[in-house]
Amino acid sequence: MTVDLTGRIDPARENVFAVKPENPEMRDSVSFWVLDDRGEVALPRIGVEAVSNNWDNHDLQVNVALADGRVYRLRDGGPSWPVEDSEGRPRVLGAGGLGFQCVDPFNKWTMTYEGKAVQTTSAGLLEGKIDGPLVNVSFRVVGRMAAPPWIQGSLQAEAADKLKDSVEGGLMGGDRYEQLFRASGELTIDNEETHTFSGNGLRIRRQGVRQLAGFWGHCWQSAVFPSGRAFGYIAYPPRADGQPTFNEGFIFLGDGKLIPARITKAPWLSRLRTRGEDVSLTLETADGVYEIAGETAISTHDVHHSDKTNSMKALKAEMPDFPVLQQASVRYTWDNEQTYGMLERSIPREKLESD
Repeated sequence: MTVDLTGRIDPARENVFAVKPENPEMRDSVSFWVLDDRGEVALPRIGVEAVSNNWDNHDLQVNVALADGRVYRLRDGGPSWPVEDSEGRPRVLGAGGLGFQCVDPFNKWTMTYEGKAVQTTSAGLLEGKIDGPLVNVSFRVVGRMAAPPWIQGSLQAEAADKLKDSVEGGLMGGDRYEQLFRASGELTIDNEETHTFSGNGLRIRRQGVRQLAGFWGHCWQSAVFPSGRAFGYIAYPPRADGQPTFNEGFIFLGDGKLIPARITKAPWLSRLRTRGEDVSLTLETADGVYEIAGETAISTHDVHHSDKTNSMKALKAEMPDFPVLQQASVRYTWDNEQTYGMLERSIPREKLESD
């Protein structure tokens, strides 16, 4: 059996907006998660957010974290890049020093960055310390897709219903899919420290209007293993009114299609730790239960969300006390197989447990 890496999605969907959208709230977004296979380097969410109301100056997010606890972080806006590739196709989304390019739809993407980042630490971010010296940082990553794309709401009718005219649908931000990939790349810090690496990653494409008001937390995990097996899911915790929430995921056995799944045991965020936390999970399909062990290896956190970007200003206007966010590299074990994958989760600050 072969793997259809397109998921039968029109390749044109990989294109970015060729012109500024008329709706001022419409946005185009590309983001990568990259985790090296030794657990030494993590790029836990690098992304560009292009919003129509600020079209000439897109927002960008850079997270570079190392196993020794150092973090290089940037939240900024930068001049928008031309969207045309060398053949005139709208396949480039970039801002400032950060750029993404679709080389071959659903097969190969690249990410590059050259610029500054604030040097801090994983421990410092737990305390909300986001200031530090500006350091030169550059990286280049090539991502070759390793599993079919997952369109949120496409695997289960109940999940699709939860995205229609709902808070969860607003949080997803419109037409969204994600795809696991194999990564190779190079990272240079302060013009002299270089890390050449291979590993895994997750790529997210989103086009639509995103509304974050009412956000009450989430848990999101995904990884691909050396054999080609993979998993992923997104879930929101129980609602205060007792109504069902979005809960959808998949198991991929290395060929064929994604197998629909639901998360039955999720490691909801309850306290802040830099590393070594148990984030194991259980996914259930129509044919069985899959238990996957996980332990955080490298973490970054956004505690106060005080960055002065266009997107953050809009976010704070919608929801002044946005939940605490963790973005991490995790060492996952499935049967006797190990890999590094991603974790993002959040919780309202007032619900954090104290030591």
